[in-house]
Amino acid sequence: MLDSKNNDRDLFLNGINLSKIKNVHFIGIGGIGISAIARMMLHDGKIITGQDMQEGEVVSELVKLGVDIKIGQSYENIPLDTDLIVYTIAIDNYDPDLALKIKTQIEIPVRSYPEMLNIVSRDKFTIAVSGTHGKTTTTAMIAQILGGVGYDPTVIVGSLLIGDPNHSDDGQGKSNFISGKSKYLVVEACEYRRSFLNINPKILIITNIDSDHLDYYKDIEDIKNAFHEMAMKVPADGYVVCNPDDENISDVIKNINAKVINWNDYFNLNLKLKIPGIHNKKDAAAAIATSEIIGISKNDAEKNIGEFMGTWKRFEFKGTLSQGSLVYDDYAHHPTEIKASLEGFRELFPKNQGWKINVIFQPHLFSRTKLLLSDFATSFGDADEVILLPIYYAREIDDGSISSEILKNEINKNTNNSKSFKDFESAEQYLKESLSSMNEKNIIITMGAGEASKVGDFLLKL
Repeated sequence: MLDSKNNDRDLFLNGINLSKIKNVHFIGIGGIGISAIARMMLHDGKIITGQDMQEGEVVSELVKLGVDIKIGQSYENIPLDTDLIVYTIAIDNYDPDLALKIKTQIEIPVRSYPEMLNIVSRDKFTIAVSGTHGKTTTTAMIAQILGGVGYDPTVIVGSLLIGDPNHSDDGQGKSNFISGKSKYLVVEACEYRRSFLNINPKILIITNIDSDHLDYYKDIEDIKNAFHEMAMKVPADGYVVCNPDDENISDVIKNINAKVINWNDYFNLNLKLKIPGIHNKKDAAAAIATSEIIGISKNDAEKNIGEFMGTWKRFEFKGTLSQGSLVYDDYAHHPTEIKASLEGFRELFPKNQGWKINVIFQPHLFSRTKLLLSDFATSFGDADEVILLPIYYAREIDDGSISSEILKNEINKNTNNSKSFKDFESAEQYLKESLSSMNEKNIIITMGAGEASKVGDFLLKL
């Protein structure tokens, strides 16, 4: 167990001198955001350790880099020689006892992931990408453009970048962190629990604003208030890139100090992208508008964005089954995202050409599923079949008021194409038996922010 004695109390009280920090321990290191900070500090030569509740691709990628990670959450997992603890803000929900211990019993610096973003962004020309949907793709697109023209940005993104080994910290082409040498920091700014308010942006992108994270926010007005507070942080010589005609955003940007740039002015319906969907062209417009602000021509931005390969779990092709069916994985977990993602798939795989789309969806959070139930029920219109897995509980407790069975019944009121399963094994058995009726015109999409991709992996191993 970590010794609670410390000889430098002022360090904890007055801030952190990162140059003196050698050993950093991350609690919840498997989180896509916090793991980027771990990569950053590992790149800076610090000794990184961590713990997480479960294994996963983010954890395994860090282990490949030599990070010692314990599976299982415990105060005992914190090494004795730790100089700094960085923790996920979700810990307050899923392990309040550990959260209390690290905040009250340890006399060394303890910082949350959002607080670390504050430290990282303080001395950088920070481009923060916010919004309910599309912020990961937009962040990665900006990274693609800036890297392509030699601006050499530091990048923290909420996914793993794929397809370009120059866009990673370790040369493997699959990272959520790029170590750049320029003044530019491009960072995905998440609104959950108002964590993005710790970032200090010179340019703020707001892709859109929608009802989400309603386990924390009261309603859409509460969400808009948070975004307004974020927009107010941008200085008078800074910029907010958004769609000012959007009803929710028009309220957010009232009386702000920064100049507003309308990304609609950069939207190009004929833009050639390697990933389908109007929503991705909208994200591209925001990325191109941002690039022009810092001196990159529209032509250069469009040329580089045309090479963008996408990110992990965003329209990600996983493989082909023996009978020819294609398997994809997608992160969509909000009704708006599901609709947009399936529209993108239909763009490539039209129904009138005989393509069938089978979606394996795992709802994410009881609260989101319950509060947006009617929206979820109408979001799968482009799917031929919807297979529902048990709700991914994450940081919540099941009170029995919502389930995948209830969601199935609501979906079937609209399309009558949904089935729910009590566990992964039952769903996998059903799909295994269904493969004989599928062919090269079937698209199987595992969808959600949880563990649905495991079903796709199961099918590919058959």
